[in-house]
Amino acid sequence: MQFALPFAFTVLVWWASTGAILYLDGLPRRTFPYTMAGTTVVAALAVWGLWYSSGQTTVAGAYCGFTCAILIWGWQEVGFLLGYVTGPRRSPCPVGSTGWSRVRHAFQTVAHHELALVVLALFVLFATWDRPNQTGLWTYLVLWTMRQSAKLNVFLGVRNLNADFLPEHLKYLQTYFVRAPMNALLPVSVAAATIVAVPLWQAAVHGADAFEVASLTLVAALLSLAILEHLLLVLPLPSEKLWSWGMRSHAATAAAAASVATPPPQR
Repeated sequence: MQFALPFAFTVLVWWASTGAILYLDGLPRRTFPYTMAGTTVVAALAVWGLWYSSGQTTVAGAYCGFTCAILIWGWQEVGFLLGYVTGPRRSPCPVGSTGWSRVRHAFQTVAHHELALVVLALFVLFATWDRPNQTGLWTYLVLWTMRQSAKLNVFLGVRNLNADFLPEHLKYLQTYFVRAPMNALLPVSVAAATIVAVPLWQAAVHGADAFEVASLTLVAALLSLAILEHLLLVLPLPSEKLWSWGMRSHAATAAAAASVATPPPQR
């Protein structure tokens, strides 16, 4: 039970937060300023919550630190998908662009987003500096590292690009993706993450107290889910169905736009 609860909590947060973000970025664009403002308030409170919980070596403190790090991470996810924190380049990849030219163009589409990740990391580091509960910091580092790996793998080529998750105003990013059965980096990414995940799970099993068990299990479970996400990039499975409920807003917004764009029939 001491492992089951934090593991189940991690899975629930991973599934629910992803779906919620997909739902929000699929709403009409007039809602975006309110979504971004609300998310910013939540992120600011999460930084305070992370600082507060990082001083507590309790099970509740581990859960709070983990949740606050997820909420802080969610700010940049929302900012990116709403189109507020992307990059200076907001156009498709130039035809014929290859090699370092393609790398440069791709980076320009996410440069501001990458800077935001660094700034948020500094906030997390500041909130947890020299504090006994480092659950939030490790949570953010797992999210950051595995997201960078996923971006590189999508850029190099995978089977499942999950392009349907992109809102209409970010569809140009698809031109920087490559569809391929596999790329050389993906096995390395999975192997490296597994090498880290195994000792994390071992440490959780042999945790000295309830706090340590909860903290390590939360982080190890998150890393394991990130490994699963990497595998879903190449396995022939409809992973997008996990968040079909979050995609309903995309379909509703598209249908509304189509009805407005289509003129009424002439009598």
